[in-house]
Amino acid sequence: MILLVLLASILIAFVAVYQYQEEAKDYHEKRLLRKEEAIKSHIDFVLRSTSFPVQTDKVPFIFKDAIYEIADIHRLQINLYDLEGNLLKSSKADFVADTISKCLDAEILNNLSNSLNKRFVEKLEENGESFQSSYTYITDGKFKPLAILNLPYLEDDEFFSGELIEFLKRLGSAYLFMFLIAIGLAFLLSKYITRSLKTISDKITETRLEKRNQKIEIESGSEEISALVNSYNAMIDQLEDSAVKLAQSEREQAWREMAKQVAHEIKNPLTPMRLSVQSFQHKFDPKDPRIHEKVDEYSKTLIQQIDTMSSIASAFSNFAKMPVQQDENLNIVEIVRLALDIFSEDYIVFTSEEEEIIAKLDRTQLVRVVTNLVKNGIQSIPEGRDPKILVSVGTEEDNIYISVSDNGVGISEENKPKVFEPKFTTKSSGMGLGLAMVKNIVETYKGSITFTSEQDKGTVFKVTFPKMN
Repeated sequence: MILLVLLASILIAFVAVYQYQEEAKDYHEKRLLRKEEAIKSHIDFVLRSTSFPVQTDKVPFIFKDAIYEIADIHRLQINLYDLEGNLLKSSKADFVADTISKCLDAEILNNLSNSLNKRFVEKLEENGESFQSSYTYITDGKFKPLAILNLPYLEDDEFFSGELIEFLKRLGSAYLFMFLIAIGLAFLLSKYITRSLKTISDKITETRLEKRNQKIEIESGSEEISALVNSYNAMIDQLEDSAVKLAQSEREQAWREMAKQVAHEIKNPLTPMRLSVQSFQHKFDPKDPRIHEKVDEYSKTLIQQIDTMSSIASAFSNFAKMPVQQDENLNIVEIVRLALDIFSEDYIVFTSEEEEIIAKLDRTQLVRVVTNLVKNGIQSIPEGRDPKILVSVGTEEDNIYISVSDNGVGISEENKPKVFEPKFTTKSSGMGLGLAMVKNIVETYKGSITFTSEQDKGTVFKVTFPKMN
């Protein structure tokens, strides 16, 4: 709307300027023609009343004084030329007569003689001003050409320019008023139209797959807006159905994967247990003097495999169901130091920037994070290399960080995206649930866990918690 008003004002201004220019051009042409006819009538009167012979060579004598009177009456300069184009008489003063052309160009004479009405008008531009110079024949009583009348005419557009400027000022005032009204109307209309669109936009922005989304309720609106709202509400219903089906499918898939992993891990110790029992059954001899030694050996094998199965069950239990959090204000430095006491290795070094860093966390889960990261670091160090584990605690702005670095084999680029996935492990033993469980605990406290690793040089895991939860 604003653009249309602006374009309309520019177009009307352009048309107005063009119209005024055409009117001025037409006005000057007609005015020059009227002046020319009036001057020719006056010249005819002088010719009829003169006592000199009406001949070309007598023209300067005939119009010796009359030419000034005619020029003064009609307020126009008059030049008279003979039929060959030589200047005979001019109304201009003698001391400026040298500025008048003494002889007409051949082109002017040709155009004049070849024109149907025996009249030629030349248009000139000098010093930024426009001139018209008309040429026509003066005839004697027998209509025989006597001389050439030249009337230089200055196109004075001061009046038209003033009128045009005044018109454009009024037009500008009117369109400025219309422009302000258009802005106001456009603002109100856009508010009315976009209010419903803004509501829809906000709802679409808030739409999430993992939560229940509210439908849009608009009391009034156009057909198009109502259709859009109905489409959105229908999409919300479909989205909720899809979310329920997806969540159910993901849970089923997760349980299937977990069941496969549990079955796989349990089968591993069952095989040696079965072989041990079968071997004992075939080789059992009550009279064998080493019978007690063999029974003890078989028992240890079974107990070892049973312990393995128990640890598998505990690991999956801990991963599947975390204990209820019991948050309390803890000195992170002290808790980490106590967690490291279970490791007797002297290559584990602990450092802290401060003696006391207080945060609200669950003691058991914090210990679990530290021990899992340290165990992971120890297991990554290959045989034949002097192990070195560095654990550090510190603060960064409003966060607390715990860093665990090792000089192990590192993590390959291929395996980096899989580090925190359940079941992922590069070791020959274990279920690959340690880092996944650590990540779960850390994210529960709105923290983050990151790592940097260099192949065959080591890995640094960094856990960050907010000080206040």
